[in-house]
Amino acid sequence: MPPYKSRRRSAPIVETPLETRPGETAIWTDGACSGNPGPGGWAAIVVPPDGPEIERSGGAPDTTNNRMEYTAALEGLRALPDGSDVVIVTDSQLMLNSMTKWIDGWKRKGWKTAGGQPVKNQDLVQALEAEIARHANVRWHWVRGHETGAAHAHKAHNDRADQLAVAAAAEAARR
Repeated sequence: MPPYKSRRRSAPIVETPLETRPGETAIWTDGACSGNPGPGGWAAIVVPPDGPEIERSGGAPDTTNNRMEYTAALEGLRALPDGSDVVIVTDSQLMLNSMTKWIDGWKRKGWKTAGGQPVKNQDLVQALEAEIARHANVRWHWVRGHETGAAHAHKAHNDRADQLAVAAAAEAARR
């Protein structure tokens, strides 16, 4: 009988309902790409605790979905004044892990991955890290993306961010 080889598996990310804290702004983000790479779009819906929502979106003619995900969070944070308390809501596990688990190791290794390769989208990760430093407190929250229906009505902002990002990608494709 061959020896058993165990495989390390990371625990799955579990979705929990978003609970904003007093005085905290929520930024719902999404990125989209038609082809990968291809024309892409990003969207951020900024939901302040005591003011009107702000929708921001944009696109690029030749990009990747991951670049658009990072750009959505970056542009959402840029819409806020210094010292804000923020929760960034994303359906991108890659962005969530990048900013909460992997970034410290990448910096220690000179922006190399565990496999020794250069970190992809390093420019955006560094810009996002600098933007986060401008704020009092930034935390991350993951939601399962692209679900609709009454059971997911609490994630209407996620659906709206997806719509805006897809529209921005379509606009980028027309340029």
